[in-house]
Parts: sequence; structure tokens; C-alpha cells
Amino acid sequence: MQHKIPCYCDNTFIVDVPEEINLDTDPQYVEDILAGNFMNFTCTSCGKRHKPEFPLTVKWQGKGLTLEVLPELDRGEFYRRKEDKSKNSRETVISYPELAERIAMVKEGLTVEAVESIKYYLYVKADESYPEENLIVWYHSKTENGLEFHIHGIKKNEVAVMRIPHALYEKTLTDFKATPKADPFPSLRVKSYCSIQNILRPDELK
Repeated sequence: MQHKIPCYCDNTFIVDVPEEINLDTDPQYVEDILAGNFMNFTCTSCGKRHKPEFPLTVKWQGKGLTLEVLPELDRGEFYRRKEDKSKNSRETVISYPELAERIAMVKEGLTVEAVESIKYYLYVKADESYPEENLIVWYHSKTENGLEFHIHGIKKNEVAVMRIPHALYEKTLTDFKATPKADPFPSLRVKSYCSIQNILRPDELK
């Protein structure tokens, strides 16, 4: 589908944007998404790079994944829309950074609920020390020493790196499988969307 992108230089250029991508048949998308290069467009007049977000379906059948990707601007609309009662295994992520984060989790064989639960506890811990800051916690990667998370917002232009042992992830996963209705697991999911953002969303979106 074609979209118009306005630039600050007053130029408007047209780009072709896919409505669906398949990571099995086009695996190069995986690295583009993880590197932050996915859906980057350059102004044909001034050369400025733009990173707009468009609705998208991402299929990765080899990993059992179908994702509905919504732009960040559609976050409120997602919470207001009616729940799909059909037997639809599609998951939702909101924003392209969340898409990259989810692809990283799935690529490394991690369970989303366990990772989001750890993100929540890292957020709570950081918020106790920095209650006035607008904190964001992201899953980054899996290494031989554990899982790495990045916390943004503690200091301007700096990222706090937290490394969690594999044993803590495995314990969290075991807890989720044994007691999926125990806090915070149910609060992490709203309809097809599993994210710490469901807990942190403002009251007007609840």
C-alpha cells in the first residue's frame, strides 16, 4: 500500500508499505527489525530519515507466531475496541520498538509472560529509587550469562543495563506455568496484548 510521508523540508514523498510480512520466506526482515532499520524511509529532497509506523501483520509460522502490529498512536484505540471472541491466535504489539523486542524474545525461545513479569519487577525496583522519572524497561538480549534488560529514563541520554540470571527467568517461567492467575501475570495481558504497559497505562485507558 502506498503512503504519503511529509518531511520538515516541506517535501512530501510516497512510499510503498507492505500490509503483511512473512519472516519465514523473507528472513532478512528479522535482522532489519532487530537493528531498528525496518520501515526507515529517506526524504527524496533533503535526505532526512523518517521512521513512521503503519499497521502491519507479521507472520513467523516457523516460530508459531502471528503478530498484529499497531502504531503507537493507536494505543488508545486498541483499549477501546471490542475484544475479538473468535479463536484467533494472533498476538498484538503496539509500536515498532515493541515489535523488535517481541521478535528478539521469540527468536531466543523465551516466553513473553515470563519476560514481561521480570520487566515489571525491574520497573518497580527502579521506580522506588527514581519515582519522579519516566522510566521505560526493555528486554534487550539473551546471553550465556543471563537475560539483559535496558532501563531508560534514570539519567538523560544514558541507559541502565540490568542482567538477570537464567535461573531467575526459569523460576519465573515455572511460576507462570504453575500459577498463571497469580500476580502479576493476569495484569500483564489485555485481550491479545501482553505487556508491562497494560499495568502502567493511565487510568483513562483502563
